Amino acid sequence: MKSTFETYYLDRPLVKGRVFDLHIPENITKDTAVFIVHGGGWRAGSRTGFHEIMEALGNRGYIVASTDYRLDAKDAFMQLSDIREAYDRFVTILKELGRPLRIAVHGSSAGAHLGSLLLCADPGECGDVCRLENEWVKPCGGMLQATPADFLPYEAMMPQFWATMQGIAGAPYDKEPGRYERLSLKNYVRADNPPIFFMEAQREHLFPSEYTLEIARRQRAMGVRSHWKVYKDVEHGFFFELKRRAQIEAFEDVCKFMEGELETL
Repeated sequence: MKSTFETYYLDRPLVKGRVFDLHIPENITKDTAVFIVHGGGWRAGSRTGFHEIMEALGNRGYIVASTDYRLDAKDAFMQLSDIREAYDRFVTILKELGRPLRIAVHGSSAGAHLGSLLLCADPGECGDVCRLENEWVKPCGGMLQATPADFLPYEAMMPQFWATMQGIAGAPYDKEPGRYERLSLKNYVRADNPPIFFMEAQREHLFPSEYTLEIARRQRAMGVRSHWKVYKDVEHGFFFELKRRAQIEAFEDVCKFMEGELETL
């Protein structure tokens, strides 16, 4: 089989943001496929920022998809619908290829937030409205970098970032706090969750890492294999290329996690 790289659009006529890239390597050696959700504060970023990591995963034998979502969406619920439908289309492609329906989700920052809900909440449970082609295929695991454990303010949060979060929630917190609870990973921690690997930066400044450690501990207490690791001398959103020592270390850890070989706290 020849290596391919293609772009798939979810709609006709085309809708900006509802699109994903697919890389199928020449030698597929892994039963697990990878679905990537980019970050960028919910209003910026692109699937193309992960092409280097897509190629590296392809070189390891993984089929990989990297998705966009509507950056001008009225709220994060609409964005979650976008990535859930892209994920479902990825399932269709894997079926057509005769591949196992084992998909690990990677997300960074805003992508880790949306990816965490894709991992742990059922379709429609958060308030997202999806049109799916397939019966829902729960992801087999998640690798999340810079993840908000909840969508609530904390004492040291930068005011401008809280304003961004309220904007993507779709209503001010004091008017509709229920929206923020529905967007909070902490409310979807349960025994049937897939394993999650939380990848934390030592210099994280937006989402306190100790909160995801608590989620990892809660999942472990339920018997769910979960991992948490801090990478030295890097900052929020560091895992987007493979040049620095911590980036290469994180990449190797991601591969170990998907193979069930990772050991962390």
